[in-house]
Amino acid sequence: MPSKVIKYKRYANHCSLLTALRIFIFLLFLIAISSCGSSHTQKFIPVSEWISTWATAQQPVEPHNLPPAPGLDSNTIRQVVQVTIGGEMLRVRFSNEYGTSPVTIKSARIAVSTGKGAIDRSTEQRLRFDTRPDTVIIPGATVTSDPVIFTLIPRSRVAVTIHFGDTSPDVTGHPGSRTTSFLGIGNLIESADLTDVLQADHWYIIDSIDVQAGESSGALIVLGDSITDGRGSGTNRQNRWPDELYRRLKEKRETAGIAVLNMGLGGNCVLRECLGPAALKRFPSDVLDQSRARFLIILEGINDIGQTKSREEADKIAKELIDAYAGMITLAHEKGILVYGATLMPFGGSFYDSEWSEQARQRVNEWIRNSGRFDAVIDMERAVADPANPRRMLPEYDTGDHLHPNETGHRVMAEKIDLNLFIPLK
Repeated sequence: MPSKVIKYKRYANHCSLLTALRIFIFLLFLIAISSCGSSHTQKFIPVSEWISTWATAQQPVEPHNLPPAPGLDSNTIRQVVQVTIGGEMLRVRFSNEYGTSPVTIKSARIAVSTGKGAIDRSTEQRLRFDTRPDTVIIPGATVTSDPVIFTLIPRSRVAVTIHFGDTSPDVTGHPGSRTTSFLGIGNLIESADLTDVLQADHWYIIDSIDVQAGESSGALIVLGDSITDGRGSGTNRQNRWPDELYRRLKEKRETAGIAVLNMGLGGNCVLRECLGPAALKRFPSDVLDQSRARFLIILEGINDIGQTKSREEADKIAKELIDAYAGMITLAHEKGILVYGATLMPFGGSFYDSEWSEQARQRVNEWIRNSGRFDAVIDMERAVADPANPRRMLPEYDTGDHLHPNETGHRVMAEKIDLNLFIPLK
């Protein structure tokens, strides 16, 4: 590279030897930074590269969904999750958002799950917190582990194992995990298999897993209630409709870099606290605060409408839901997030069925389809409705309660979504 040498010599002739030496050292520093990434141990980690590959909505755990006795204090729990996009470095977030006492994590690890409560020990990594093996999560707070090198395969299952000290009696978690967790007595952090211990189909304390991903990656957030949370899907089968949607996205080259974050909460309402915080209240944390959020699907409102007791109340709730959607769209657009409205699904024959609730559902769906406020419409109603009786779900998609889709229904919902909605990532 003769031209660069000549320029350097000309410059050196006009500079002191000390200045030239400083420039040379600075250039070496720049070269060192640019070469980082040739190995995982040297990779420079810009904060902007982090994106959640798995996350779940948090709520105060109801008494009947608390960990089985003797609880989390001084014991070990192994919890399995299925991630979406992959990467080579990750970090794990833990939450005590609704706790009234501190939660002490004595040690925590992550490993590839091999089924039930077993892990592949060769993949296991210790999690640290500001270089320490332990941490205390104060009430109302979250804690994120230090980054750790970990080969995370897209759509794979990993197990997060935690040995607790003292914990809060008010547990933060996600009851509708549709995934079995394994609770052992005492310190079993070294165990490769925790299958033969206490079991509960709930998640506790774990909040999300972040991974480093390329610039073209983005997050799709799904805001919803029990239908999105997976009611009617199979326990430990990871076949909720957002799971099935990610399966399709992963198979398409243009959309393979999109993480799908399921922010569904069973029994949740948009406008008020039913089960868990209202969608309006959790919208900032569950949607707006997500790193590199690009897309949002809103499928929620059934519980607000279904619990009305009169035509007047149903009319009021329908109007308030429309105002709530409009507000969420505005806030999301300010963050550069495209918002897709999903029509409310039929519930004829269910315990929510009434003339006024059906009219409110139709009014809301008419606004979702025709207001022009959403960036696109995903017509979940038409995907699952019985053409012979549109107020009801097709029997082959129905769990039998006429409100929640079964496993076939979840798959059909995902298959009706146009993947082209998620291509323009830049």
